[in-house]
This record gives sequence, structure tokens and C-alpha cells, in this order.
Amino acid sequence: MRAWQVHRNAAPRDALRLVEIDEPEPGPGELRLRVHAAAIGMPDAFLCRGRYAFRPPIPFVPGQEVCGTVDAVGEGVETAVGTRLMAVTSFYDGRGGFADATVARADTAFRVPDAMSDTSAAAFRIGYSTAWIGLVRRGGLRAGERLLVLGGAGGSGTAAIEVGRALGASVIAVVGGAEKEDLCRRLGAEVVIDRTEVDVPEAVRGATGGAGVDVVYDPVGGAAADAVAGCLRPGGRLLAVGFASGTWARPDTAALVRSSASLVGVYAGGGTRDEDAADHEALLGLFADGRLTVAVTPVPFGSLPDAVARVDAGTAVGKLVVEVG
Repeated sequence: MRAWQVHRNAAPRDALRLVEIDEPEPGPGELRLRVHAAAIGMPDAFLCRGRYAFRPPIPFVPGQEVCGTVDAVGEGVETAVGTRLMAVTSFYDGRGGFADATVARADTAFRVPDAMSDTSAAAFRIGYSTAWIGLVRRGGLRAGERLLVLGGAGGSGTAAIEVGRALGASVIAVVGGAEKEDLCRRLGAEVVIDRTEVDVPEAVRGATGGAGVDVVYDPVGGAAADAVAGCLRPGGRLLAVGFASGTWARPDTAALVRSSASLVGVYAGGGTRDEDAADHEALLGLFADGRLTVAVTPVPFGSLPDAVARVDAGTAVGKLVVEVG
């Protein structure tokens, strides 16, 4: 089968090589998917560079999230061959989704409604479930509250904007550039701040009449997150979701204490299967109601290294999804 492998740790264009390899075989509790589409995220760029929490032995196939059709199952798996599913792949051991076929644990695979395209399904599982866990389970976001989304035009940010709007929050998004600003407005952000043009904390205070925001959704980390911690209202929550900048948020603890605010960790992999299934169905309900659009940008399979490089450089607009099958 065709597969994009990381053959050395480097920038994505130098790390990835298109090869022919044997199809992976599912073990106990696993299923194999014939990949239709695979979403691209910042972790894939980190995997290329060898900077992610998981470091499979080289060479390996990256790609965390896919939509595909089951064509083989391992011992103990009752899923029918021919079922279309979205799944988180076994990327952590090198059997990722940037290939014609991939393997996933059965408990990381979820149903795809008929009305959802392959490309949207590939982009749905990680981004939207993380947004739900962060905003609902960890952040307790309520209708009428103000939500500030950092990295608003990225895959994590766009999901957070849509879920926040669906929950009834007023959304402020932070982006870099006019094209990204346009995307966030189309997704429902009421205020969009271009960080390349203005001071973000000052703009947030201006947009809220000095009151600040109730929740910050932070997939960026680093100085960008630290700077907006002071924009939290009393009782506010800074949700540490990711570190696209290369470092996690390290806000001024004294500032958090003075406003009785909280730094809240968000880990999407910590729920039970029942909790994950309940979250998934809640999100599919929002999709069925038309409150989640799951907008993606399709990428040809042969252009994968360039697409991962765009995510790595922060120039990608929206969620990029490579069309495989």
C-alpha cells in the first residue's frame, strides 16, 4: 500500500517520504480501516520533528485522525466489515493514517452519520471532542458567557468557535491575518482580533468594555496564552488545550489568584468509552441541527508534505484534510 513515512526527524518536507509498504494487520481489540480521508494536525508536524510525547521508531507512518471503512478486525472486535467509521489511529506505535490503510483500537472508533462527508468525519473526532471536553466538562461554559479562542483559524480553534457558539457563548477569536479573520467570522465569532495588527490583551479589554472574558480556550500556549490570562473575569477559566507555540501556558499565578481565576488542564484521552460515546452523540446532535459545519480544506494525497509544512508554519487556514481513498 502507499504510505507517507517519517524516515528521519526533520521539518515535514524533509521528514516525509512516500513509500510502498505492507498493509498493517489488526491485533486483538483492533480494526483495520481502508482510509478515505485523514486530517492533519500540529501533532503530525511535531511527530515529524521528533518533538511529540510519542516517538515511534523510525520509519513510521504519522496521521492521528481518519475516516475509513473497516476491512478487517482483530480478535474480540465485533464491528462489521464494511462499516464506515471515524477513528483515532495507532499513530503512537507508527501505524498512522497517512496511508491507504491504518489500524485503530476499536474503542477509539465512532460512528459517522450518513450526512457527514469523509473529509468532515476525518476532522471531527479529535478537534470537536476536545472542544466539548474543554468547554463543557472542564470549563463549564454557560450560555451568555464570553469565550476567547486563541489560534482561532486552526483546526482546534475552529472547532472551539463552533462548539462555543452552539452552547450560546459570545465568541472572540484571535488570528494572524485577514484570510483567517474572514474564516472565524463565517464560523460565528462576533469579534475577531488580528494579533499582527493590535495588542491582544488591550483589544480584548476594549471589546468587552473592560470586563474581560469568562473562558480562554488555548491550543497555542506560550507567550500568547500568558498575555491573555490577565483578561479573565473573576472566576474565569484558562483552558490549557495544546502548545502549538512549542511551550505550554505558564500564566502569572499571582494574577490568577487576584481574580480567583483557574488554569484548567484539558486532556481528551482521559474519558471512559461511555463518556466518549455520550460526548460524540451530543456533538453529532449539534451537527444534525446544523449548528456545526465542520468546514475543511481538502488536500491531494501527493501534496501531504506541503500541507503538514503549512500547519507547522502556522499558515494553514482552517482544518486541512488529505484525501486518500
